[in-house]
Amino acid sequence: MELAKNLIIILITGVLTENFVLSKFLGICPFLGVSKKTSSSIGMGAAVIFVMVFATIATYPVYHLVLVPFNIEYMNTIAFILIIALFVQIVEMALKRHMPPLYEALGVYLPLITTNCAVLGVTLLNIDNGYNFLEAIVNAFCAGLGFMMVLIIFSGVRSRLERCNVPKALSGTPITLIAASIVSLSFVGFGGLVDGIFG
Repeated sequence: MELAKNLIIILITGVLTENFVLSKFLGICPFLGVSKKTSSSIGMGAAVIFVMVFATIATYPVYHLVLVPFNIEYMNTIAFILIIALFVQIVEMALKRHMPPLYEALGVYLPLITTNCAVLGVTLLNIDNGYNFLEAIVNAFCAGLGFMMVLIIFSGVRSRLERCNVPKALSGTPITLIAASIVSLSFVGFGGLVDGIFG
């Protein structure tokens, strides 16, 4: 029962209350770069979910079975980046072979998943929060799901912005950042959701 409660809390926090993009401000580069089209947002979101989950599956045992026994926990960032880079290469090769249009649409942002702080952040937060293996995987999936959801929402916002008469001084990046901050503020309303359900 306690495990089920923890998993529900992880789901709510990962997707809504502590969204990696809007709350922790991780993964801003692909968020701003890929969210122009819904199709590329879905593709990037799916790629990030895949990398987050499988990076967690790989980094969790590496940390607990290799780094901790040898007292080299301080090497976790380097080790995790190497593992993340491996999974990004797998995703990149798969997309290039099976989905060339999506591969072209994602462009430079696909290899940038390697240095996407949201992916590295979820693997490090799994350790810092003391999650067990199942909780860590669920957290990675929910963080990726929240990342994908925000990309899709913001792609809709940006498509509306393109049809608006934006003042010249605010067109381009300024209005994009203003819109992102408003979307971020809208998620603040979910802040007390966990306490409201389990408080």
